[in-house]
Amino acid sequence: MNRRQLLTTLAAVPAAAQLNAQPAPAFHFRAGLVAYSYRKELAAKSLTYEDLIRRIADWGLDGLDCTVYWFPDTSAEYLANLRKTAYKNGVQIYNAGVRVQLSQPTAELQRAEVDNIRKWVDVADRIGASHVRVFGGDVPKGATEQQAISWAAEVLKRGAEYSGSKGITLGVENDYGLTLEAGPTIEIVKQAASPWAGINADSGNLRTNGYANFATMAPYATSLHLKREVTGADGKKEPADWNRLLGILAKAGYKGYAGLEYEGNDAEADVPRLVADLRTVVRKLS
Repeated sequence: MNRRQLLTTLAAVPAAAQLNAQPAPAFHFRAGLVAYSYRKELAAKSLTYEDLIRRIADWGLDGLDCTVYWFPDTSAEYLANLRKTAYKNGVQIYNAGVRVQLSQPTAELQRAEVDNIRKWVDVADRIGASHVRVFGGDVPKGATEQQAISWAAEVLKRGAEYSGSKGITLGVENDYGLTLEAGPTIEIVKQAASPWAGINADSGNLRTNGYANFATMAPYATSLHLKREVTGADGKKEPADWNRLLGILAKAGYKGYAGLEYEGNDAEADVPRLVADLRTVVRKLS
């Protein structure tokens, strides 16, 4: 070893020692906010998405789940400016929530929903989001649950073929209708069998045994909604233990955004406090 190599090696020793002395984090989460939390304000146009991005930055959050229902338009100019606002404020638009209903009983309706997915994947691509959340929809009249799952899986698979070509994942949210329970939601994703499809896991939408059913979805989770309440074993709502929920996800290997979704009626008063709680939990665990 020559003199220069020796000096370089010795200089690296303290830094390496410091890194080795620090325990590796058991979790890797980022704190976000779901735009749906401000649905009344966005619908009334008393708050814009640009306003919300600036709030998120001021609160020290990392990202925005940008529910697209109240976009004023999807022109190239608007989307470019929205992406620029997010970048300038150090906020990642990581998810786009769209009105896609996967379960459709006819080939024509299925094609239309795949086209709907393609449209919103293109929008997500323009704002820099790597995830799009969709819905299973209702069980079509006269159909069995298994038929509805099969139809939904087919649309999800075809949609994911397109989204995957752009590096964007589709997440089926456990919500209403077909995806009200964890089981059918998981089955849709399993039947789609795509590396670009998963579950947008919502901790507050499960009707019974919230923690146990959440754990069954965790291995398939590609994005996350945290709510103030979760159902207990008896089906009654109780305050959610965010540490426990994030621990369930971490054990399943999830790494990514934890988005607060507020469904109360006073976002201006409640969201800042809940955001502070979420930020504390995420930073402590990560």
